[in-house]
Amino acid sequence: MNISTSLVDQPSSQVPCALASLTKGGLNAVTRELAIEYAAHGIRVNTVSLGVVRTPMNPDATPELAARHPLGRMEEVDDVVQAIQYLERAAFVTGEILHVDGGQSAGR
Repeated sequence: MNISTSLVDQPSSQVPCALASLTKGGLNAVTRELAIEYAAHGIRVNTVSLGVVRTPMNPDATPELAARHPLGRMEEVDDVVQAIQYLERAAFVTGEILHVDGGQSAGR
């Protein structure tokens, strides 16, 4: 299981994200490659691609942060946990980049 960012697929002029796009974009690519390479061995590889998560680094739901998500709120840690639990249970899912970003990757 890998953790990435939706900024890879939907960059924002308001967020400097070149380094994140470089590193996490590679992670997204290798997720798909490893999923194919190891599928015959029963090993699944997936990635959860996040938006702005409320953490100690982003504790307050400012209107600007919440507005980045079409759902209009910041992502909570529990949203991430639920996505990871889903992928862990979904035995026939591999090579997936699951966007858990309140619709941010769908565009604006």
